[in-house]
Amino acid sequence: MSAHIVSRQLLRWTLRCANRSILHQKGLARYHVRNALPTSYRVLSSNHYQTGVQHNADTSNLKTGKELTLRSLLDMGFTDTQAEQVCDAVTKSRGHSDTALSTLTTLFVLGLNPSSVLKVLEKCPDLYKVKGTQFNQRISNLRKLGLLEGSLQRVVSYYPQILTFPMKRINNVVRLLRERCLFTFPQATDILRDSPAVVEEDLGSLEYKFQYVYFRMGVKQAEMVRSKLFRVPLEEVRCRHCFLERRGLYQTPDKKGQTLILNPKLNDILGVNEETYLAEVAMATQEEYSIFRKLMEKEWQEEEGQEREMMSGGDEEDGEEEEEGEIDGYQKRRKR
Repeated sequence: MSAHIVSRQLLRWTLRCANRSILHQKGLARYHVRNALPTSYRVLSSNHYQTGVQHNADTSNLKTGKELTLRSLLDMGFTDTQAEQVCDAVTKSRGHSDTALSTLTTLFVLGLNPSSVLKVLEKCPDLYKVKGTQFNQRISNLRKLGLLEGSLQRVVSYYPQILTFPMKRINNVVRLLRERCLFTFPQATDILRDSPAVVEEDLGSLEYKFQYVYFRMGVKQAEMVRSKLFRVPLEEVRCRHCFLERRGLYQTPDKKGQTLILNPKLNDILGVNEETYLAEVAMATQEEYSIFRKLMEKEWQEEEGQEREMMSGGDEEDGEEEEEGEIDGYQKRRKR
């Protein structure tokens, strides 16, 4: 009992010492109390000491920085395990603690819970490096492009990489969809919501995919949006379409949009897995499709080789002229 009273007296003495202005006396008091008190009293004394001097701590001290980060993460609602995972991820990504903290804060303000925030950052650790001002500007830009509450959260959860792209890049993609591909503003917003990875694609390849489906398959913009065309790689689109065409199951519409056969819907071609596509649309075996795919890959390689030869043999053109002539480039391919 007397030992317990002595321990309490030592604790009071330590707390009084912690408020003194001389830093080395604080450190000396902490050292004595940690070695004199039982374990429970050591934890209490340590926590009180850290709270009293945390604003004066040296920011270059990695251990103190990590402890402060852990505490702030726990205050945000992370569990101990989740907080440690976040700290480890910040270290691996070489992000600054203040930048990481602003990233976490912005995601919480966006309406995500701790578990969702952790999943987002696991998918895209590069978000730890995005500055707070850039983060907020990019989110505001997505809202201007039509991604409002609900849609914005789903896009960020599904494809958080979209917040690592500069606003100029995303705006250029939307501009191409609207001006070159003639999608309406709501349609461009739907594409950005349903296929956010479209911001990664090369603008020329993106436009060529649209041209192929529009001219070669005769599909209009509204059906492209419904079928989520821009989630599917161009090679897969061409392969499935050509396979149907050579089996007599698909026909390019004439100038009036008419065909001699009833073409399957684009969503029936692209919106199903390969097994369903073969069984219900192409009515073919896996072996037939595999052989056809290999033949098509060989044809495409030969076409690309011919194109490179033609480009190397011709005069170099200005970059802006090349950009303006993208649709003509597709039509040249059709003529060959």
